[in-house]
Amino acid sequence: MVELMVQQTTTTPIGAYLCLLKGCSKRKALAEGKQVHALIAQSVLDSNIFLANTLVHMYSKCGSVLDAHKVFSNMPQRNVYSWTAIISAYADSGQGEEAINLFQQMRRTGLAPDKVVFVVVLKACASLAALEQGKQLHSDIFKRGFQSDVIVGSTLVDMYAKCGCTDDARELFNNMSERNVVSWNAMIGGYAQNGLGKEALALYEQMKQEGVQPNIVTFTIVLSACASLAALEQGKQLHFDIIKRGFQPDVIVGSTLVDMYAKCGCIEDARELFNSMSKRDVVSWSAMIAGYAQNGLGKEALALYEQMKQEGVQPDIVTFTSVLSACASLAALEQGKQLHFDIIKRGFQLDVIVGSTLVDMYAKCGCIEDARELFNNMSERNVVSWTAMIAGYAQNGLGKEALALYEQMKQEGVQPNNITFTCILSACAHSRLVDEGRYVFDSMCKDHDVSPTKEHYACMVDLLARAGCWADAELFINKMPIQPDSVVWMSLLGAARNHGHLEIGRRAFDLVVKLDPKNAAPYVLLSNIYAAAGRKDELAKIRNEMKDAGVKKMPGCSWIEVDKQVHAFVVGDATHPQSKEILAELDRLAGLMKEAGYIPDLSFVLDNVEDEEKEKALCKHSEKLALAFGLISTPPGTTIRIKKNLRVCGDCHNATKIISKIVRREIIVMDANISHHFKDGFCSCRDYW
Repeated sequence: MVELMVQQTTTTPIGAYLCLLKGCSKRKALAEGKQVHALIAQSVLDSNIFLANTLVHMYSKCGSVLDAHKVFSNMPQRNVYSWTAIISAYADSGQGEEAINLFQQMRRTGLAPDKVVFVVVLKACASLAALEQGKQLHSDIFKRGFQSDVIVGSTLVDMYAKCGCTDDARELFNNMSERNVVSWNAMIGGYAQNGLGKEALALYEQMKQEGVQPNIVTFTIVLSACASLAALEQGKQLHFDIIKRGFQPDVIVGSTLVDMYAKCGCIEDARELFNSMSKRDVVSWSAMIAGYAQNGLGKEALALYEQMKQEGVQPDIVTFTSVLSACASLAALEQGKQLHFDIIKRGFQLDVIVGSTLVDMYAKCGCIEDARELFNNMSERNVVSWTAMIAGYAQNGLGKEALALYEQMKQEGVQPNNITFTCILSACAHSRLVDEGRYVFDSMCKDHDVSPTKEHYACMVDLLARAGCWADAELFINKMPIQPDSVVWMSLLGAARNHGHLEIGRRAFDLVVKLDPKNAAPYVLLSNIYAAAGRKDELAKIRNEMKDAGVKKMPGCSWIEVDKQVHAFVVGDATHPQSKEILAELDRLAGLMKEAGYIPDLSFVLDNVEDEEKEKALCKHSEKLALAFGLISTPPGTTIRIKKNLRVCGDCHNATKIISKIVRREIIVMDANISHHFKDGFCSCRDYW
C-alpha cells in the first residue's frame, strides 16, 4: 500500500517519502513509518541526509527513541538538524540527561548549535532542574547573540523558574526586548510552580494591562494559582473571562476549572461543571476524584472512580494516587488492596509517587508491616517515600521506629524537608520522646537549613505540654520568633484537656477564640475540662458562649469497610438498614462490659440531661455504632478497622479496650490524631494520645 502511494505520487521519490514520513509523524503511525523506512532502505536514497533527519523525527514523534537512535547512528554524515532531531527525541521522551549528553557530543564535533537546539536542551535542563548546565547554556546563548530571540528568552525564563530561581527568571523576563504570550506564560507559570500564587496573579493583571491577550495555557496556569491560594473570587472572574473567550469547551481548561472549584471547597460547583463538560478525559476524571478526596469525601471519590471505569476511561498514575488517598482517608483496606493489584497489572508499581502513596495507604489503614515491606521493596525512593513511611510510624504511635528510620534516611543521603520534620516531631509528641523531639527541632536549622514553620512550633508545644512540661511549653511559646497562631494555642489547649489543667486551658481557649472565632473545637475541649472537673456552672456558661457565637460543633462521623463497601455512621445514627441489629449488639456488649468492670465516663456527654440519658448517648457514639456493625457483619477473629473524623473520646477509648478483650479481636480505630490498635484489653497508645 505504501509502495503504491509512492509510485502514484507526482513528486520526486525524495519528496514522496518526505510527505509520507511527515504524515506518519503527525498521526503517530509507527507501523506505516517503518514500512516507508523499509522502502527507503531498499532504494539508493538511504544515505540522503534529509530523509534520514525526517526518519529520526518520525520515530521520535511515534515514541520509538531506540529506532530514532539507530537511524541517527547509521548516518554517514550529520548536520545540526540531525543532532537537533535526536536530542529532541530524548528530551521529548523524558530522558533529559541523555539529551544533554548528546548536545555535548554535538559540540565536540565542531558543529555550531542554532536557536532551535538551544531551546530543546534548555527544556531538558528545566525538566531535570539542572541549573548549572542551564547557566552554561545561557552563557553560550549570550555569546552567540541569541538571547534577544523571544522564543529563546522565554525558554530561559522557564528554565530558571523550573530550577527554583524565580528572581533570576523575573530579571530575565523584565530585560526581554520583546515579550509575547509565551513569555508571560513562562513567568506566570514559574511563580505558580514555585508556590508564589499571589505573584502569579499580580503578573497576570500586569499582562492584561499591557494589552497581551491570554490564551488557553495562560488560563490553566492562573487557575492553578487561584486553586493554590483558594482564591475563589478571582477564580470565578477567570471563569467568566474563559466563557467570554469561548475557551470553556476545551477539556484542559474545563478540567482545571473543576480542580480550582474543588480546591476552593466548592465541591458541588466542581461536580456541576464536571457533569456539564461536553468532553472528559482521564485528567477531568482525576481532577474531580481528587477534589472529593481533598475535601474529605472519600466515599464519593471511590464511587466516581467506579463510574469512570464503567465508562471505559483508563486510569493513570494521577488517578491511582487520588483514589488511594481516598481509601486511606476511609481506612478502606480491601479497596486499597484491589487498587494495588490493578496498579501492578498496569505496571505502575515502580513509579515513586504511586509507591509512596501505597505506603501511605497501608500505614493509614493500620497495616504498618505491609507499609514497611512495600517501602523496603521500592526500586526508587525519594524524600516523599521516606516521609510517607515516617508519617506512617507517627500515625501508628511508633515514635522510636520513626526516629530510627529518620536516622537511616540521613545516612542514605536523603535530605529531609519541612514535612519530614513535622512528621518526626508529631511522632515524638505521641510517644513522649521529649528530649529526642527537642534535638530534632534544634537540628532543623543548624544541620538541615530548614526554617521552622507554624506547624513545627505547634508540634513542639504539643510535645512539651502533652508531657506535662507546662513551664517549658509556655517559655517556648514566648520565645517564638513568629506570632503564635490558633494552631499553637490549640496544641496547648488539647494538652490541658488531657491533663485536666483548668487555668492553662481557659487561657489557651481565650487566645484561640480570639484568633479563630468560628472554630468549635476550643469550645468542646474547654467543655471537656469543665465536665471532667465537675464544674457545671462553667460548663453551662461555655455552652451558652458557643451558642451566642453561632458556632456549631462538627458532628462525629465514623466509617467502616465491609465487603468492599464503606458504611458511614454519625452520632445517634438510626438510618442504617441494620440499625436494629446494631443496637441489639450494643445492648449485648453493654452487659458484658459492665461485668468486665466498665464504668461509663459521663463527662464526655456535654448535654444537660440525666445520667441515664448520658449513658444512652455514649452508647450511640459513631465509633461504637461502626464497631457493632463490624462485629455483626464479619467472621469471628476478623480485624476491624474504623476511621473517625475527630479525636476518639475517652469513654469510647476505654470501652473499645474492654470490647477487644471480650470479642477476642484486634480493633483498629484511626482518629484525627493517631491510630489506636486495641487488642486483649490494651491500646497501642498506652493511653497517651
